[in-house]
Amino acid sequence: MQFRYGIDERPPLKETLLYGLQWFAAAIPILIVLGKITGGFHFTDPAGQLLYLQKLIFVMGLASAAQLLWGHGMPLIVGPSTVLIIGILAASGQANDTIHTAIMGGGLLLAIISMTGLLGHLKRIFTPCVVAVVLLLVAFTLTPTILALIVSGPGDTAPLTRISFAFALVLPMFGLHRVLTGIGKSTLIAGAVLAGSLLWFWVDPQGMESSGAAGGAPLAGMFRNLTASIRIDAGVMISFLFCYIALLVNDLGSIESMNALTKSEDGQRRVKRGVLVTGLSNVASGLLGVIGPVNFSLSPGIIVATGCAARSAMFPAAALLIILSFSPAAIDVISNIPAVVVGSMLIYILSLQISAALIMAFEDGRFNLADGVVIGLPLLMSLIITYLPAQVLATFPATLRPVIGNGFIVGVAAALLMEHGLYRR
Repeated sequence: MQFRYGIDERPPLKETLLYGLQWFAAAIPILIVLGKITGGFHFTDPAGQLLYLQKLIFVMGLASAAQLLWGHGMPLIVGPSTVLIIGILAASGQANDTIHTAIMGGGLLLAIISMTGLLGHLKRIFTPCVVAVVLLLVAFTLTPTILALIVSGPGDTAPLTRISFAFALVLPMFGLHRVLTGIGKSTLIAGAVLAGSLLWFWVDPQGMESSGAAGGAPLAGMFRNLTASIRIDAGVMISFLFCYIALLVNDLGSIESMNALTKSEDGQRRVKRGVLVTGLSNVASGLLGVIGPVNFSLSPGIIVATGCAARSAMFPAAALLIILSFSPAAIDVISNIPAVVVGSMLIYILSLQISAALIMAFEDGRFNLADGVVIGLPLLMSLIITYLPAQVLATFPATLRPVIGNGFIVGVAAALLMEHGLYRR
């Protein structure tokens, strides 16, 4: 493709600012949606959740700037990793310090893999079928979380109304996804979040009430309540180890797709440095007590639409995220998204992820019985573990519960066993 501005070119200042606003508009809805979910796991009070969003937005802005300066150096949106949500869910009941220590450990693992040249070996392990299973598992093991978001929430609205609203919001999104192109498709989530929130506030006016957690403070820092102590739990660490292997697959896919789009001549160097910065950013996330970042694969659509692949155009977006993180009042307004809308957005996002998984599975034009078994058995095992009753999980050994009670980990382990063991080509 011929771009108006290449990776290392600099558009005029006015155009750079406009492109930056566009990147910011594409990044903030997903960041808020996933931030509200993960913040709710750690804190029940609105003030704690708002502080969590402050830290998360700051880390994502910092990680974006670091990637542009010292990492892959390409315009890729950086956001919270959905696969780490699974690790956090599996570690429910554990102290926050234990979870954040595991996030720091996972980030350190990525940095070591990048610096020691292990990326090539991992690429051979993750065949198209295994990658497809990983993408599918992320989607299916998050279904209990989606269900809870849709059917629960403040007010007296009946569950049937909530479910009907969610599907009524998601289906038009896919209709628009089919007909929109370029910038319209890239900003579809932002528009749907705004429209869905306004519609839900009309259905349930109680949802219009602000949390009041900002306390009217326009500016406030967030460098408090850091992970003060290192708490290691073997089961939690193993659980997050599997999650970070999946995160690495996601990160590699995003960087490699941008390499292919821009025909970068130093693609391998960009991959190595990009993974290194992702790892170090996850270490910083664990220190600040938030979920770790990953490079998203949403950027190519925006680049194709605008013809601008210049990394300098993303600096304003990174700066806006960092500035926003110091304003609790602004974040409180932006994050006042009803839970049913958050759940609906996850349905949309993860449906596209399932599509990507199927594309991976069929990428060579063949699909036989062995491929189906390699994908099917891990999915079934994962769903069985995911929906085990709490009283059954309580009978598992405490140290192994975050591992064998985690449907995602069981599924990935089964996929590796089937692909490289029982059904090895």
